[in-house]
Amino acid sequence: MTPYAPAELAPPVLRIRDLRCEYPGEAGPVHALRGINLDVPRSSFIAIMGPSGSGKTTLLHCAAGLQQPTSGLVELDGRDLRGLDQAQLAQLRRRRVGFVFQSFNLLPALSAIDNVELPLRLDSRPAEPARTTELLTRVGLGNRGRHRPHQLSGGQKQRVAVARALITDPDVVFADEPTGALDIRSAREVLRLMRELADHGQTIIMVTHDPVAASYSDVVLFIADGRIVDQLRHPTAQQVAGRMAVLVESAEQAANDTAVI
Repeated sequence: MTPYAPAELAPPVLRIRDLRCEYPGEAGPVHALRGINLDVPRSSFIAIMGPSGSGKTTLLHCAAGLQQPTSGLVELDGRDLRGLDQAQLAQLRRRRVGFVFQSFNLLPALSAIDNVELPLRLDSRPAEPARTTELLTRVGLGNRGRHRPHQLSGGQKQRVAVARALITDPDVVFADEPTGALDIRSAREVLRLMRELADHGQTIIMVTHDPVAASYSDVVLFIADGRIVDQLRHPTAQQVAGRMAVLVESAEQAANDTAVI
């Protein structure tokens, strides 16, 4: 299908062409991605959804440089990831990419401030206390900087993780099920924050299974069997749920057909 990229916008911050990823399987290769084409504009909020095993997390990992695809182009802010070795990829991830995951991944012995500044320290760069304070204030935790993870709620932990993802001023923030471990109230707080970040210029690509979470995005991309099969702009939760129901039913029918054969 045609890559998502409004014609009136500048060149995309993320460009993907004919992306394919295969894994060895007992019955032959498993095709996780089957020729993905995608352009992601700057300052956009993209949600990726699909049935279990559809390839959405593989797509996220390949786009972020966490996983090498079998073939195809991934270009981040004009830089082709194919020519980078592991050290260069690690440096790119530390400096140009932010990550927000479902499990928070905060270090329990560190304060919120130290957790936020960790990507800079791992890259041997000095932290700027004013910048850290600004980010924590921006995510609503200006008075929680000295608190450790066990002193924070789930939503607060995730907001620390968002601040940590932003500390390097990344080109793209990748979020993998960022609200999956949160209660409804905390999830809404984090989703509103991510929506505000996109409205103020940050690019966010989020994998989610939740139609409500997807409704905060600019566009939802639906993946099935390793392909982008549909997209929905300015989504509502009801529209997303309806399309997901169709995809899941199709996936289940395909699995049943395979089992019969």
